[in-house]
Amino acid sequence: MNQPAFISSPSPQEEPDTRGALARMVTTLFEHWKLSSNDQLALLGLSAGNRPALARYRKGEPLANSRDLLERAGHLLAIHKNLRLLFPHDRDLAYAWMTTANRAFAGKTPVELITEWGFAGLLQTRAYLDRARGV
Repeated sequence: MNQPAFISSPSPQEEPDTRGALARMVTTLFEHWKLSSNDQLALLGLSAGNRPALARYRKGEPLANSRDLLERAGHLLAIHKNLRLLFPHDRDLAYAWMTTANRAFAGKTPVELITEWGFAGLLQTRAYLDRARGV
């Protein structure tokens, strides 16, 4: 019995054009949030010595084809979406939220939480905003 042959096409995450668009979106988001380079690297899960990668992403070069990096980018964009939906008439508040101390995070900013806790802090921040939206 012959089995059908399946041709595997690359997932959207593997497409350089898609990863390039993600790089542009995430770095623009960082500009809106007014984050330092160190904070940007931390949110992407990159080491402080990886500034050259951050500079390449700012120029629109594709994000590395790393599951961790691509998942982080997805969560960061979801956080942005949540903030825009929670504060539709106040972009300044939406953009400042990530760098504003929050009682829910023991007085830390979401950026500080993510920097300290890594991926778990990123998930905690997204979950907090999902709950705030009733998702």
